[in-house]
Amino acid sequence: MQKVVLATLVSALSIAASANAAELNIYSARHYQTDEQLYGNFTQQTGIKINRIEAKEDELLERIRTEGANSPADILITVDASRLAKADELGIFAPVKSAELEARIPAHLRAENWFSYSTRARVIVYNPSLVKAEQVQTYEQLADPALKGQVCTRSGSHPYNLSLGAAMIKHNGAEATENWARGIVANFARAPKGGDTDQIRSVAAGECGVAIANSYYLARLMNSERAEDKQVVSNVKAVWPNQNSWGTHINVSGAGMLKHAPNKEAAVKFLEYLASDDAQAYFANGNNEWPVVSTLKVDNPALNALGEFKADTLPIGELAATVAEAQRIFDRAGFR
Repeated sequence: MQKVVLATLVSALSIAASANAAELNIYSARHYQTDEQLYGNFTQQTGIKINRIEAKEDELLERIRTEGANSPADILITVDASRLAKADELGIFAPVKSAELEARIPAHLRAENWFSYSTRARVIVYNPSLVKAEQVQTYEQLADPALKGQVCTRSGSHPYNLSLGAAMIKHNGAEATENWARGIVANFARAPKGGDTDQIRSVAAGECGVAIANSYYLARLMNSERAEDKQVVSNVKAVWPNQNSWGTHINVSGAGMLKHAPNKEAAVKFLEYLASDDAQAYFANGNNEWPVVSTLKVDNPALNALGEFKADTLPIGELAATVAEAQRIFDRAGFR
């Protein structure tokens, strides 16, 4: 039996009955404890009770598919453009027309049937005792033979790396991206394993000289009071890649209203709430992500310390369209 975490102690029957009350049913693949306040603020502002089921995205998509027209779910929240695109391809989202969302969320961070609410950058982290800064200013340089035996990474099949590969296909072409992936594999310090925090720790320990990691993992370490985390941060430096070309790759957390949502009015209110100043500030301060609303001032010591950068403005829908091709390229290159 698939295991799911019930954020509120509700049975399937009580969730299904919510269409008759001021409630909202959310299926979420975001697993951040800090999101509790995000949801609590919505209920406080609107009086709408949130029933939330958390699970891995594949489990949630299968649940929605199985439930069909009887699904109690109003909203699906997940991370990574490729996952949002996969959900959209299954036809589970309903289009939402909202002048407020269109005004607050930049066009390149919106797709036809879903919206991005926070961004994270794919940064390069390096050990200055092993690698020179000028060697790691771009993603493309990570395939340079001069870095042989220096690159650490998580699995090439992970959505974070696939999304980067998808962006590189769009900017550099499929052939160049495959050559890059082969170069990355040739430069491995070890076989891919672990998550992004593990890569940062490996760079700090000198197991490898350079790695790619999502910015919020680094920011989390930077904001930590633990001595071992402070030591990790002191041993590494970070680079905003590709500042002289297409910009640093970013990915997103996003959400959409489901086609069979029983509480459509509440669902739209929630999507609009996620683009509000309150919710956007919480994405930045609660999980070290950047808000999509550009006018909001970020008050996060780690994000402020990382500084401003040129972000890739590739439309998020186009990025999602080449993820499958990136997977095929990585498979051929042995980046698994």
